[in-house]
Amino acid sequence: MRKRISAAVIGLSVIGASVLATSGATGHGYTDAPISRQKLCANGTVKNCGAIQWEPQSVEGPKGFPNGGPADGRICAGGNGRFAELDDPRGGQWPATKVSAGTYTFRWRFTAPHRTTDFRYYITKNGWNPSRPVTRADLELTPFLTVPYNGQQPPTTLSHQGTLPGGKTGRHLIVGVWTIADTANAFYACSDVEY
Repeated sequence: MRKRISAAVIGLSVIGASVLATSGATGHGYTDAPISRQKLCANGTVKNCGAIQWEPQSVEGPKGFPNGGPADGRICAGGNGRFAELDDPRGGQWPATKVSAGTYTFRWRFTAPHRTTDFRYYITKNGWNPSRPVTRADLELTPFLTVPYNGQQPPTTLSHQGTLPGGKTGRHLIVGVWTIADTANAFYACSDVEY
């Protein structure tokens, strides 16, 4: 009897560990064009990133940005303390994608597509200090691009074109927000760019 109970406990432990392992790996998405901070951590370009290096797709936080959503200084991690390394400005030294004003193709990768309200993109104002965590005061709070998605589920990779704003020079940060239609959350991706 004791052997059967031990076997049952071990079996349940294995099942429980499998469920926990797969639930963390099933969700959700990030940008890789322009490359996001979480992708830079996941591909090993940036070191000492903590848990985000294994879960670049999991930067999930409350939706409603910029009126709601994550607190100032915690935007890049979606307000999720497990991924606080994404809010660390690293002295303004995050690798930056070279961009210029005009047409740009944005790309998201998804590990678990969700019904989607829209994708929105915000950019920092001129004069933003890249050596400080980003706040709403640093951002132009009207998105420069909104892509409605009408409750559909995106494929595993989704690209859409938009226009990067003109009148920008030097380093900037683009905050991509993927708003989920059927939950109270959104996914956040910060991409450092250089005009």
